[in-house]
Formats: sequence, C-alpha cells, structure tokens
Amino acid sequence: MKYRHLGKAGIQVSELSFGSWITLHNQAGIESTVAMMAAAYDAGVNFFDNAEAYAGGKAETVMGAALRKLGWRRGSYLVSTKLFWGLHDRPNERNTLNRKYLIEAIDGSLTRLDMDYVDLLFCHRADPATPIEETVWAMHNIIEKGKALYWGTSEWEAADILTAIEVAERHHLHKPVVEQPVYNLFERHRFGAAYESVYKEYGYGSTTWSPLASGLLTGKYKTGIPEGSRGALDGLDWLKDQLTDKQRLAKASALEPVAKGMGASLAQLSIAWCLQNPYVSTVMTGASRVEQVHENMQAMKFVDSFTPDVIAEIERIFGSA
Repeated sequence: MKYRHLGKAGIQVSELSFGSWITLHNQAGIESTVAMMAAAYDAGVNFFDNAEAYAGGKAETVMGAALRKLGWRRGSYLVSTKLFWGLHDRPNERNTLNRKYLIEAIDGSLTRLDMDYVDLLFCHRADPATPIEETVWAMHNIIEKGKALYWGTSEWEAADILTAIEVAERHHLHKPVVEQPVYNLFERHRFGAAYESVYKEYGYGSTTWSPLASGLLTGKYKTGIPEGSRGALDGLDWLKDQLTDKQRLAKASALEPVAKGMGASLAQLSIAWCLQNPYVSTVMTGASRVEQVHENMQAMKFVDSFTPDVIAEIERIFGSA
C-alpha cells in the first residue's frame, strides 16, 4: 500500500480505503465488519469512512463495535463521518448545516462510534438555507473542542468550497481541506474545470467514493440484478435504474477485454483507474464480504499498467462518460 497526503494537509491516507455506505448494518453485521476491516487494515488501509445517515446511524454503531473488537492503536488509523441529513424529521435536525445541528450531531456520531474524536468530519451536502459563514464557524468550533481534527465537504459545488475557504481565511479559522466526491469512469464532473483552483491552487484533498459505480463496473449486473446484491436491497429503487441502464452496461462490457489484457478484473481496473488522477488522495472501496476486500486490495497491482494505448482505449469506450 502507498500513502498520499490529503492535498496540502500534513495527514496521509492510504491510496485505497474502506467505506461503509449501504453495506454496514444493511449487509454486514459486527463480525463480518470485523473481518473486512481487518483484511483492509492488514493490506495497509488506514482510512475508514462512515456517516451519520448510513443505515440511520447504525453503520456508525457497527463500525464502533468492530473497532472495539479489533483493538487497534488509535494513532494507526483514521476514521471519518459526515453530517447533514440528520436522524430526526424535525426543524433544525434534517437536511441542514446549521450551528445547532452540527454541534449536537457530532456528539451523537462520537457516541455511536465510541470515540473521543474523528479524524475527518465532512459536511455531507451543501445547505443553501444556512449561511456558509455559520457552517464554517461551527466546524471550526468542533475542531477547537477536539471532536474532529480536520473538516471537509462532500458533493459541494466548487464555488461553495471556495467561499468556505475564503470565510475561514478571513476570520483565521480552520479551513476545509478535503472534498468527498463521486468519482468513477462514468462520473467525473467533480474534477472538472470548475474545480481546478480547488485542487491545484488551494491544495484540497479528495476521498473519492463509488469507484465501481455501485457495482456496475464489476460486471455482475450485465444479466440482471443478482439476489443479495446491493441492487436488490429494498429502498434503493433509484439505484436499480442506474444498474440496469443499457448504455452504461454496454460500456462496462466493452471494458472487460481491456481489463483481461491487463490481467485484472473489471473491478480492479476501475479502482486503479481512479488513482491515475493526481488530485485523488484515496479511493474508498466498499464490500459486503471479506473476499471482495481482498479482490479490491489487489487493484494496487495495476496502478502502473495504464499505458497510453490502454488509456486511449478506455477513453474511446467512455468518451466524456
């Protein structure tokens, strides 16, 4: 495993990391989570991502219980969580980044994770109803209280990120240092021209998610949605539309010979492709079985296999995605 700085920040993250969206609690209990996190850690992974909203807080509870069982030295790993969606359908507690919610919500996350602090705390989405200055001050105060060490954004527009940085610099507050964007062969817009100054000038890091497009880039959905896959889970109808999109399935199938030529699986090629981007700090991988963790970690073998001809063929298949 190799490690990259989180943009200009001093902290380093493993090039591959472990995410918990959809899987923890929904598909994996405590014991299987222990096995998957142990496999990732043994492979060199030092960053484990979570969010308040994942399984209504239960994903944090599962990860916290797993970490207690694993008993790792706290300085040897990083944990993140994210706030925005909320757990209660009441005013000031849902879809917001207001000061009251953020200050209270971090305590709930830390309780579920059974931790004194998280290493990274993300604003899970932007909140147009709350002034960015209010959010920046709240995140600064959370860091000053020692409940988080760094903070960042997730799926924010570049203009909003730059505004947050400007507010923090003007008031000498802790600045956001990292974005958590979707990034895969189909979804590249969060690294488009509008974000160039975010990554290049301000040195933002990135913890990218969904490198396999929710499993579509594994090839397992080309004949339908298998039983037991995330596409078969209740409440994910929006995801089923993506996983059965004929154009996307055709592109994934066309990529299979390229992966075979590299000696990689389709999933391993897709994960390794994300690391070609110098502004990617870490690629978050997900799994519901330990065997998937092992396969994902093997993607590191193919990071240097992207010759000009391979890259050209990938771009021919996907174009602008």
